[in-house]
Amino acid sequence: MDTMLEHELPRCSGAGLCLILAFGAVSSLSANAAEPDWPEAWFEPARTASQFGIDSFSQSPLLEGQGLPPVERRLPDDPVVVVPLESVGVYGGTARIIADDRTMFISPEGLFTISPDHKTILPNLAESWTYSEGGRRLTVRLRRGLKWSDGQPMSADDVLFAVNDLQLNSGFMPVTLPDFIGLRLHAVDPWTLVFDFPEPDPFFVNYVAQSPELFLMPKHYFRDFHPDYATAEEIDARMEEMGFSSWSAFMMTSMQMRLFPDLVNQPTLRAFQIESLTPDLYTYSRNPYYFKIDPDGRQLPYIDAVEAQDVRENEVAVAKASTGQLDFAGVRLPTQDIPLLKLGERNSGIKVNIWNRLHGSDLSIQANMNYADERKRALFNDVRFRRALSMAINRDEMNEIIYFGRGTPRQVTVIPESDYFEPEFATAWARFDVDAANALLDEIGLVDIDGDGMRELPDGERLTLTVEYVDTETPKQVSMELVTSYWNAVGIDARQRLIDRELQYSRAIAGELEMTVWHADRTTDILFPINPDFWAPRKLAASLAMWSEWSRWYLTGGDLGEEPPPDIRRLQLWADELATTMDSERRVELGKRILAANAENVWTIGTVGLAPQPVVTSNRLRNVVESGLWGWDTRYTMAYHPATWYLDQ
Repeated sequence: MDTMLEHELPRCSGAGLCLILAFGAVSSLSANAAEPDWPEAWFEPARTASQFGIDSFSQSPLLEGQGLPPVERRLPDDPVVVVPLESVGVYGGTARIIADDRTMFISPEGLFTISPDHKTILPNLAESWTYSEGGRRLTVRLRRGLKWSDGQPMSADDVLFAVNDLQLNSGFMPVTLPDFIGLRLHAVDPWTLVFDFPEPDPFFVNYVAQSPELFLMPKHYFRDFHPDYATAEEIDARMEEMGFSSWSAFMMTSMQMRLFPDLVNQPTLRAFQIESLTPDLYTYSRNPYYFKIDPDGRQLPYIDAVEAQDVRENEVAVAKASTGQLDFAGVRLPTQDIPLLKLGERNSGIKVNIWNRLHGSDLSIQANMNYADERKRALFNDVRFRRALSMAINRDEMNEIIYFGRGTPRQVTVIPESDYFEPEFATAWARFDVDAANALLDEIGLVDIDGDGMRELPDGERLTLTVEYVDTETPKQVSMELVTSYWNAVGIDARQRLIDRELQYSRAIAGELEMTVWHADRTTDILFPINPDFWAPRKLAASLAMWSEWSRWYLTGGDLGEEPPPDIRRLQLWADELATTMDSERRVELGKRILAANAENVWTIGTVGLAPQPVVTSNRLRNVVESGLWGWDTRYTMAYHPATWYLDQ
């Protein structure tokens, strides 16, 4: 481990010199990076109290005298044991975070969870599962004695409610989510569920692990807001009181854990339950019925309370994190501010941990191959043009300027740990070669007719490219400033324009964006096999603007959109088979075919991926990994057991 993470920076005078020294500290981290030394137990199904020989349990002193049942009656029949990273912790304290980090500090709990290897699914609320009927049936067995935070039993009814009464109910979900189409679910008993699929679905467990909110809702609470269990008059009165236009809007807001007053009443399975909401501060208290313990038999979590401040500006979050006002921060900390954050290690009682984002590339640059302008459409469908755009980009320079040399210049593909990865998928057409780019552009017939240094289309009109995008999650604006400058250097008049998320969504779905940019997640073995959407047109989304008409044709069975050419149609068929075959070797073969096609054809252009993500912790917060994988695929911190974090008072 690099000593610059452990010790103060050298003394310096002047902000400029300090930033230079901090930059040097950041740059040096990659040289001495070591393999993480994490508990082996994290990579295996969690053992239980009986397997550990634990027969007595204890709780936080905070819970004493609150009129609760004894801790052994609040825990499940055989509690799950979580091995902490460094050591068992101490009870107590209030952690300080910002609201956007609340799902990182208070991780979701679902039937299954995700291993730190970023590919293995492990039991969680479920103790086991088995596939049968050639992959068309999944039987899930729940742990016995689980309880919601209000003490009510958690059972198969809560899964049935979330799936049958919500996801498969057209009154709640007018358009069924793809992974629920054709699904049938029934319970054998209160602890055994059977999912039946129209086709084999080997990755359904991935979906359940990654999106647990879709599969669990406390029926005993929400039934009073559902038309199958309450009268229309009762529901209307409740919705009017809470300010919702419909029961479905209320349910969706609850499922997504958006902050609104009724959230304080809703039971949870997470380590913390929300206790109070004010305009500026959200307070959470420990869940007295949480189902996990440490190896000493102490109920988790260790921390008693969490205060989440409503901070909506990155600059404010960086200032608070760098001056020791937060115990944990990540979401609103830009890569570019790592040097500033590193300065805070000197006197502010913090540690700047450098994780890596799981994005295959921070930019997925997309040219709309279904664009209405026939001249642009022909150009965007010419692989020579896409290759030229790619080779005109100086990824090494971008890596140094934006990421302090800590990212990886690469195309849009899966992470190196993936079973589907091959090195050439990341490097194809990614070399910086201006001469080769210019030669391809000349070959296409894009030449400078009027001598102004910019290329014209064959009909004599100036070639312009307009890239419209939302500047969110990754450093898109500074990246695109560099990218457009590289394209200008090879004679392409490239322009960029920021738009809002709603406009991005509507125009991407409609196929109206000429070019756009998104960030390429879904690159781990958790989500890539389910959603290989950057590499095969099967979905309409704000993040996918290069082939919306081919996706529409696929989604409507050919009723709408445009039939794709044979090479694109093959991608769709490969992706379909990848999602359904129970043959693991065939899955890898299909996944690699899809990624190899992108490497050859550059359907989407990448820049720099696996980029550094600052995660700042206070010196008093313990058991947090120093380096991890940060991103949506693995729900950020889920694999690193935040319930075991504690405050060393």
